[in-house]
Order: sequence, then structure tokens, then C-alpha cells
Amino acid sequence: MKTTFKSILLLFLFAFSLQSCEDQDDIAAPADTQINNFIWRGLNEVYLWQADVPNLADGRNLQPDFNQFLKGYSKPEDLFEDLLYKPESKYPNDAIDRFSWIVDDYTVLEQELSGVTKNNGVDFRLSRVAAGSNDVVGYVRYIIPNSDASTKAIKRGDLFTSVNGVKLTVSNYQELLLNSDNYTLNLADYNGSGYVLNGKSVALTKTVLEENPILINKVITSGSHKIGYLMYNGFYPGYDDKLNQAFGELKAQGVTDLVLDLRYNGGGAITSSIRLSSMITGQFDDQVFAKTQFNTKLMKEFTAEDLEDLNYRFVNNIDGKALNSLNLNTVYIITTESTASASELVINGLKPYINVVQIGETTTGKNVGSYTIYDSETLFSKKGINPNHKYAMQPLVLKISNSVGFGDYTQGLQPTYQQTEYIDTFGVLGETSEPLLSLAISKITGSAAKRILTSGPELPYLTDSKIINGLRHGMYFQTAPPVKGL
Repeated sequence: MKTTFKSILLLFLFAFSLQSCEDQDDIAAPADTQINNFIWRGLNEVYLWQADVPNLADGRNLQPDFNQFLKGYSKPEDLFEDLLYKPESKYPNDAIDRFSWIVDDYTVLEQELSGVTKNNGVDFRLSRVAAGSNDVVGYVRYIIPNSDASTKAIKRGDLFTSVNGVKLTVSNYQELLLNSDNYTLNLADYNGSGYVLNGKSVALTKTVLEENPILINKVITSGSHKIGYLMYNGFYPGYDDKLNQAFGELKAQGVTDLVLDLRYNGGGAITSSIRLSSMITGQFDDQVFAKTQFNTKLMKEFTAEDLEDLNYRFVNNIDGKALNSLNLNTVYIITTESTASASELVINGLKPYINVVQIGETTTGKNVGSYTIYDSETLFSKKGINPNHKYAMQPLVLKISNSVGFGDYTQGLQPTYQQTEYIDTFGVLGETSEPLLSLAISKITGSAAKRILTSGPELPYLTDSKIINGLRHGMYFQTAPPVKGL
């Protein structure tokens, strides 16, 4: 019998239902631990490293001290963190799980995964001013159209070191930038040795903002080459049709080459990454794009046929609508250390099939994916959800590799041609003089790239606005679709 992904979910649910019955028949969880009990049950079933966490062992919930164990955590977030396998908060230098998270309001989580956030429109990166320093400098990467910031005097490359007159540090940036819907950025200049306030400031207001991930889509003509340039900043399924339209525009103009700019794309839905990869190519319909691996307990339940059906495949349509595929044999992809997850899946998944020329910096290194887990009858949906709270989890549940089995890139995918982004040579996104795009064009045409002279320092990465606003580095199941057809 052909196994679909829905069948796999049913397997999860069956195992979960058996566990739930044991809970009720033996040691029922008291009402005051129901959130903690949900966290344990969900992670016990689907967490990728369940076998490596002693407190997630099967039968742990049947031990006499289990309820006392749950009661020992007054904050669900603390229990969740303690049940993760070597989380970054406890193992900053050799973390295994860097990407699982929990929220106390699943409505906000669902919006974040769709690209909807409380946002003023400034996409920025925060860095320490120097290695080991607690002082922080921020710089604007781009401005989201139709946002509050798009109406203000702030642009890509602007620096800021204070918020509301308070100097930014490692310990206060979250409070200053996350906990208020209104704040003022105090802008600064680099004077050759440090960052000094320049007297300019910008007052910003957050609104509920849905970001179109297609920031730029254009064609650049260079000699005999018609180069499509697409800057794509998030894998949000609600925009897959618009992405297909964008590829239709490139195809109609007869592009010969494609530069895909994923430099600030932290990931998103797996289905969207497969569709994008299928638009770039088109000649590999139904061939294996990626392979998935779940936790040890679940993998034991799968037959060889089941494992084959765990594979993700190239597609040729979105809900019956044909893809505007370019049938390319080479693609140029711009990356930075903010390029993660579903973005890395595109790079790694395409490599066995076409020539992927990576321009820029080494990527984040996220080869694992997640699913939203609810306190409900099904775990994977809100059917029969517990009305007493709105907690949900986004734990890592799978490891992903390409069609030839390569998936070990936790240190990031290294560029074919290295080019670091510097704040003093940012350039204008989409312009041929912008350093990373210029380098890509030079590799396409065989011309010499513009020489980049830098005077500013290379700043140690701390975080960025996508992570602060809740988007994080994600690769996740948006729904539970069949393996084929997506």
C-alpha cells in the first residue's frame, strides 16, 4: 500500500493515542500540569533526538515521580528547554539543537510562519562592535515596502547604536527592540575607529505587517546574457502563486541565466522550497529532491516502501496550475550567514542535478525541520484543542538530505566564490554595482568583477530582525500534504 505523508502522521497519532490512554489509565496528569504534560507527550512522540534525552524515554510518564517531575517546572518554557538535546542556551559552543522553540500563543506562531509580524519595516542585523564586546551596533539591510519605515528617512546601510537614547548592548537589545511597538533609532556613523552618534534619529511604529518575500524581480542585460535577478526573503506558502508569476515574467523575457538572492532568507515551508527549485529547473519532475529521517522510534516503524515515500520530489504544478519553469542547468545563488534552512535545502537539493554557483558567505547550517505541535487530539492540528491554554511547540522532528544522501552541513554550505558583505560597501540591492550581484554577473559573463575596497570592520554577528520578530531560521511542514503533488 502506497504510504503518503498523511499516513505517517496517522502513525504518529496512533502512537500518541496509545500513550494518552496509558496516561489516563495509570497516572493521570493533574490540571495544574496539563501544559507541561502536553510538552512531554509531544516531544516524546516526535522530537528528533527523543532517544538521547533520558527524561523523554518511553515509560517515563508511568513512573511514580512523573507528576512531581512536571510540577517542578513553574514555567513551561523551562521544562521545554530542559527536554531538548544540548540546546544552544546551555551549550553555546557545541549545541546540537539550535532551532526548536515554544510559544504561549499559537495564533502568533501561525502568523509568524506565514510572514505576518508586528513590524515597523526595518530589516536589520545586530552585531557586536568587536569580538568580545558587549556593545552592539545595528545596520539596516533593507526596508520592507508599505511599512512605517518606508515612509521615513531611513535606508539600507544606515547604522544605529542607541534606541530611545539608550546605548544598545548584548543584555538590553531585546527589551529595547522587542518589547515596544514604538521606538526611536539613534543613527550613527563609523569614523574609522568606532561608531559615533550623528545627531539623526528616526521614530518608528510597528504595525501588523505581511511581508511579500519577493523584494526584487528584474532582468539585467549584459552582452548576450539576459540575467534574471530575484531577491527572495522568505518561504511563505501564501506567496507561492506570486513566486510562480514572477518566474513567468522572467520566462516571458527570455532569461538565459538566474541569480537567486537568498542572502537574508532564513527559511520557511519545505513545500515552497521544492516549488522554487522546480521553477528553476523543470526537467526533473517527480525525481527525488530530498530525503527525510525522523526519530529512531518512528523510523523503526517504516518499511522500505514507506522510506521511499518519505522522499520529497520535484513538482510541475501548484494545486493544478503549471509551474513557469526555466529549465536551467546552472543557477547562481547569493548567500550570507543569515541564509538558512529552506534556503539551504534549495542549494543542497539542486546540487545533484544542476550546477549551483554559490556567491557570498557561508550559510547558517540548518539541515533539520520542524512541525507545529498543538495540545490537541491530533497533535498536528487544532482539532479538539485544549481550550485552557494556547501553548504550541515548534520542535525539530526531521533531518533532511539531498537525493544522494548528503545532509551533513551543520557548519554551513560554503560559497563557490567568497565575498563578505561590509557595511561601507553595501550598495543598492538589485543594482549591478552591488558587490555580491556584481560578482555573480562577472561569473556569468566572464567579465571582471568590480574591485571592492573596504574600510569598515567585519562585525561579529549577534542576531537579526527576523529572529527578533519571531520568524527565526525555519524549515517546516505548513500542512500535512501527500508526498507527491504537494
